[in-house]
Amino acid sequence: MKRVQAVVHSDKLSAVIDAMEKVGVGGVTVFQSRGRGKGQRRAIQSGRGTGVRVAEFTPLETLFAVVEDTKIEDVITAIKEAASTGSKGDGKIFISPVDETVDIGSKQRGDQSL
Repeated sequence: MKRVQAVVHSDKLSAVIDAMEKVGVGGVTVFQSRGRGKGQRRAIQSGRGTGVRVAEFTPLETLFAVVEDTKIEDVITAIKEAASTGSKGDGKIFISPVDETVDIGSKQRGDQSL
């Protein structure tokens, strides 16, 4: 099993979740986050509209899911296609191994707990 963690722009969240569901991801956890990377940051006008400043952080969404090894490439492709605009700063995907999962309610372990 693998943990897939993706950081995407807030306006791409629904498309990413839909794409992940289509390739068989059963559950996703989402956090609101802020980040600062290589991408261009947005300009913010002051309260009276007389000044402009660059935002220190970009509003983002961080989501993660644990998926079976056989689905990992499909999940990565789905996220990339749903979140990409073709420019720097579209987000990141992190993949890490998961040794074990346990469903607390059903007490099932491993792939059955997903």
